[in-house]
Amino acid sequence: MDKKELAVQYKHSGYNCAQAVIAAYADELGIDLVTARALGAGFGAGMGTMGATCGALCGAQTVLGLMNKGSAVMGAARKLYNGFFDRCGATICAELKGITTGRTLCSCDNCVANAVAVLEELL
Repeated sequence: MDKKELAVQYKHSGYNCAQAVIAAYADELGIDLVTARALGAGFGAGMGTMGATCGALCGAQTVLGLMNKGSAVMGAARKLYNGFFDRCGATICAELKGITTGRTLCSCDNCVANAVAVLEELL
C-alpha cells in the first residue's frame, strides 16, 4: 500500500487529517502511532476546529520538518504549501470544505492524499 492510501486509511480509522498524514510516515520517523496522533492532535478541522489551515497540510509540514532535522526546510515548506494549493485550490479548511463559499473544493480524503503526494515529491 502506498503512503497516500495508507494515510487515507488512517483518516477512515478515526485519525484527523494531520494525524493521518503523520501516521503514514511513523515508521520512517521512528515514532509509534500514539506519538503520531499526539503530534497531529491540535490540527484537526483546521487547527482546533477553527477552519484555519488544513490539517493534512499541517501534518505534511510536520513530517517534512521531522525528516529534515538540521537541514534548511523553509524552501521545501514553501514548495509543499504551493503544491498543495495547486492540487486542492486552497489551504484553508473552511474554504476547502465549502463552509465559507457553499462549494467544496477538495474532500478530506483528497486533501490527505494530495498532501502526501506533494510531500513524496519533496522527500
